[in-house]
Amino acid sequence: MNRTDRLYALVEELRAAAPRPRSARALARHFEVSVRTIERDLAALQQSGLPIHAEPGRTGGYVLDRERTLPPLTVTPAEATALAVALHALDGTPFAVDARSALHKVLAVMPERERRATGELAERVRLLVPASRPARPAGPVVPRALREALTAGRVLRLDYADAAGRRTARDVEPLGFLGGTEHWYLAGWCRLRNAPRGFRLDRVRAATALDERAPHRAVDLTALDTLGSDVVPLDAATVL
Repeated sequence: MNRTDRLYALVEELRAAAPRPRSARALARHFEVSVRTIERDLAALQQSGLPIHAEPGRTGGYVLDRERTLPPLTVTPAEATALAVALHALDGTPFAVDARSALHKVLAVMPERERRATGELAERVRLLVPASRPARPAGPVVPRALREALTAGRVLRLDYADAAGRRTARDVEPLGFLGGTEHWYLAGWCRLRNAPRGFRLDRVRAATALDERAPHRAVDLTALDTLGSDVVPLDAATVL
């Protein structure tokens, strides 16, 4: 068993035993490796964010918090390859980095045989780009602070450049992302203008999340008609 498969199996072993602890020695016997190897694997899982904690004492050991984790989903090679293809359409969007991270997590928990089949299927896929079309420019790098502030409801301080290149510092209450065509925007309540505004992501030079919580504002994002496009909702039920 390679390390990736062992990490996956180790999580499932702890999940099955929870809330009872499993000692490193018992886990080492089960996986036929050394105690030091198991402790190294557990440390790696903890660093990745899994809620595994150690209980001291003679009957102690390692425990996985089942309420904060979900059992693995069965992903087929075709589904994993479809996710890889979809990544190409996300270049330049606020979700490109997170989507790539999600795909890596999916591949990490797939059994070795399915992961190998995914690689073989991906080798048979080619994306067609019109020869006459110029190379697509690299999309903007969306600051992590900007993505996380929207999720956490924090006020953002933006270093923003307008169409003429003039830079201003603005405190913005993030409302959502707008996009799907040529450009992506952060929709937010601009305290400088005291009005809702759309900020092109490729013009954001820096973003800092402040400690202040953004107040609730009932703003209709479809009112931002200055972007030159219709604004339609993402129907989460069709994609989640």
